[in-house]
Amino acid sequence: MEAVRRLLDLRHRGRAEDLPALLHDAAPLLGAATATVLLVDYGQLRLYPLRGRGMTGAAPIPVDGTAAGEAFRTARVTTSDECVWLPLLHGAERLGVLELRTRAADVDELEVIAALVAELIASRRGYGDAVEHTRRREPMQLAAEIVWNQLPPLTFAVDGTMVTAVLEPCYDVGGDAFDYAANGDVLHVGLFDTVGHGIAASALTTLTLNTYRNARRSGLGLTDTYQSIDKWIRAQYPGSFVTAILAELDTVTGLYRRISAGHPAELLLRGGEARPGLPTPTALPLGLGTMLSRPPGVTTEQLAPGDALVLYTDGITEARDSSGALFGLDRLTSFVIEQLALGLPSPEIMRRLIHTIVSYEQGELRDDASAAMIRWKG
Repeated sequence: MEAVRRLLDLRHRGRAEDLPALLHDAAPLLGAATATVLLVDYGQLRLYPLRGRGMTGAAPIPVDGTAAGEAFRTARVTTSDECVWLPLLHGAERLGVLELRTRAADVDELEVIAALVAELIASRRGYGDAVEHTRRREPMQLAAEIVWNQLPPLTFAVDGTMVTAVLEPCYDVGGDAFDYAANGDVLHVGLFDTVGHGIAASALTTLTLNTYRNARRSGLGLTDTYQSIDKWIRAQYPGSFVTAILAELDTVTGLYRRISAGHPAELLLRGGEARPGLPTPTALPLGLGTMLSRPPGVTTEQLAPGDALVLYTDGITEARDSSGALFGLDRLTSFVIEQLALGLPSPEIMRRLIHTIVSYEQGELRDDASAAMIRWKG
C-alpha cells in the first residue's frame, strides 16, 4: 500500500519523467531489487527504458525473441528465475512492460501496480516529452508529428469488440489516418488515405479527421457524414481528394454498415476463411462527391460471432519487392488467416503485418501503409 500511495501522489504533482526515480525508490516495497518501465518504440520493434531524471539509460530489449517482449506481444505476465515482466496496458492499448527484478512475487498484486503505472504514463505524458523522447528512435518529420497528434490510441476494446490499427512509416507519414469512437452500442470507424504527401497532405488529413469527428458528434449518419466531409474538402482544398471507409458496427447485433469512398474493400474473415468482398466503391472519394448526382451507397453486412474485418490502404497491397511484384490482396488474406489461426491478439497481428510490409519493401516504403482490424465476438 505504501508503494501505491507513492504512485498515486504522482497523479497530482508529477510528470512521466518522475516515474523512473519513484519506482526505483519503491522497488523494495514491492519485494524487488529494481522496477523499470520499458516503453515500446513507434515501430514496435524494441522496448526502451522510460527516460527520467537521474536515471541512466539501459540497453533496449527486442520485442521479438525475449521474455520482456513476450509480455508485450501477448499482453500477459512472463517470468524467469530473477525477473517478472508485466504488460503495461492503458485499456487495451499496449504501452510497454514493467520489469521487476525479483525471485518471488505476488503476481496479482504486481498486476495492480502495473495497471496504476500504465494509467500514470497515459495521464502524465501530456505534461512533458519524456514518453515521446523514449519512443522516438529518430526525428519525426513535421507532417508525421501533425498526423500522430490527431490519432486515437492504436487499440480499443469494449464488450467483446476490439479495433486496432497500425500506421507506417512512423516518422514520415502524412496521408494516412484512422479514427474510431464507441458511442452506446455503436462503434464508429474511419480509415482515410489522403492524396499527396508531406505538410499539404497532413493538413488535408487534419481537416478530414476533424470534420469526421464533428459530423459524428453532431449525430449525423453515414450518408450525411460523407457529405459533410466532402463539402469541406471541396471548399478548403479544391481539386484534392481522400479515399476512405466510413463504418459503423452495432456491437450488440453485429450489424456492419459502411461507405467505401473510392477505397479498397475490407477483408471479411470468418471461420478461418475469407468471405466474398464487400462492394467497392460505393461512392466517389471525399472531395469529388458532387461529380455524381446520386447519394453515396451504404453497404450492410451481418457479422457472425468471431468475424474479423481488416481495413487497409493501398500502401499495403501495392507494396513491391525487389523484383517489382506486388504484395497483393491474396498475400494479405493468407497472412491474416495464418495469424488468426495462431490465436494471436489483434494488436500483435497488426504489428506483424506492418513489419511484413516493411520487410517486403526492403525497409523503404514507397507509400504510407495503414490497416485496422475489427473483431466482433458477439
